[in-house]
Amino acid sequence: MGCSAGILSISLAKDLLKVHKNSTALVLSTESVSANVYEGKVKSMLRMGGAGILLSNRNSDRRKAKYELQQIVRTTLSSRTGSYEYAMQDLDDEGYIGVSLSRAILQVAGDALRINLLTLGALVLPYWELVRYGLDIIWKKIWAPARKRGPSVPNFKRAFNHFCIHAGGSAIIDTIKDKLKLTERDAEASKMTLYRFGNISSSSTWYSLSCLEAKGRVKKGDKIWQLAFGSGFKCNSAVWKCISELKPDNANAWSDRIDLYPVKVPDVIDH
Repeated sequence: MGCSAGILSISLAKDLLKVHKNSTALVLSTESVSANVYEGKVKSMLRMGGAGILLSNRNSDRRKAKYELQQIVRTTLSSRTGSYEYAMQDLDDEGYIGVSLSRAILQVAGDALRINLLTLGALVLPYWELVRYGLDIIWKKIWAPARKRGPSVPNFKRAFNHFCIHAGGSAIIDTIKDKLKLTERDAEASKMTLYRFGNISSSSTWYSLSCLEAKGRVKKGDKIWQLAFGSGFKCNSAVWKCISELKPDNANAWSDRIDLYPVKVPDVIDH
């Protein structure tokens, strides 16, 4: 299901836990490990990584849990002719099969993102921010000069403390950062995930979250937005609320060298 499968799997586990009371669900989020795994050397087609997420609906587990899942919003454009062609299996120059991404992928990603944000915004944004956003749309349509009639975007920093953007490439991260008017600090965890691990597919947002934890930035009560894109074309969002006092010294994928990050990433670097 592509690089957004991590959040899609969380959605499936959530539905299962609604039916099966007093249960746990283990989600393993990784790249394809079947016969379709890519064995070549083209960086843009290399994707490998993994993460495990344990979910529970048992009241006794609440005191041990890190986060509470609050929202899942899934968007797919697969009904649109050609939308799936932006991420297709293809052969590299040596004959290895892998997933090739079109350079025009940002266009369809933007369409999926706008649809996803409309639904998510209504669920998470404070009332007064929704009113401000609505007035901004009206102003641009009626009174604003033509040169200022760009797309209106609500301020999602009013709803979230941290952002975990799918680390599928520096162009994707920078585009989302600019569209949502985020700061470099907001996108730091995603950029460092891409820099250190490359495109690790559906597990990338979990590595970004681990980076934030290792930095000691996630506090009890904070809200985290995981935003992932994948073939299809899909855009999926997950909203988590931290319900525990997290300790940065708890070991995770970043603990051995978190003091070395962030680093300055040249503009030419892109996995």
